[in-house]
Amino acid sequence: MSLFLFLILVALVLGIIGFAVEGLFFLLVIGAVVLVADLVYVAMRFGRRGRKHRVRR
Repeated sequence: MSLFLFLILVALVLGIIGFAVEGLFFLLVIGAVVLVADLVYVAMRFGRRGRKHRVRR
């Protein structure tokens, strides 16, 4: 969970810097990509937790 929060913080900081500083729009784009990747990571992690594997005999 700490990795998720750290990546959210990084995405926010990159987005704010990319939005505020002229000529650094690419940081805003990188922040958005990090945010999407983080959400996909969390969705995959929590999605697998709900399933239980059954042993077939």
